[in-house]
Amino acid sequence: MSRHDAESLGEPSLSLNMFQLWVHGYQYRDSTDYWDGNWLRVTAHCRELDASVWASGSFLRNTDLLAWAERCEALHDGRAEVAVLDPLEPELKVEIRRSDSLGHLTVVVEITPDHLAQWHRFETELDQTYLPRISRMCRDTVESFPVRGEPER
Repeated sequence: MSRHDAESLGEPSLSLNMFQLWVHGYQYRDSTDYWDGNWLRVTAHCRELDASVWASGSFLRNTDLLAWAERCEALHDGRAEVAVLDPLEPELKVEIRRSDSLGHLTVVVEITPDHLAQWHRFETELDQTYLPRISRMCRDTVESFPVRGEPER
């Protein structure tokens, strides 16, 4: 996807320096089932210097974003050392890990448009002030695409 295409996507649902995520809608618009109804159609992009990797498809669930928001809050509050967005599908993984006692964080993004043939890893540093923003963006996205149904017990 070119720079021009990125502009046509509008504002990302989630933006974290080198990483952006756009949510386009539910994969199954009419499904109310917990397992099928919560998959989202997304575009993920990660860039650093001259590298740029895009992945699009239905590889993320709104429940993944909600869990990541909770993990970011726990990391910010000192109840956790790491907050990972780790969907079932292999196209995307984002890990935020405490790197010292001063509030610095290491962010690792693993992203691929083709998990059978490619693997891309990006790493950057952030400070803990980004965590509430990430959590808010995740929760705002889930508010726009609410969790449907109940998991079977």
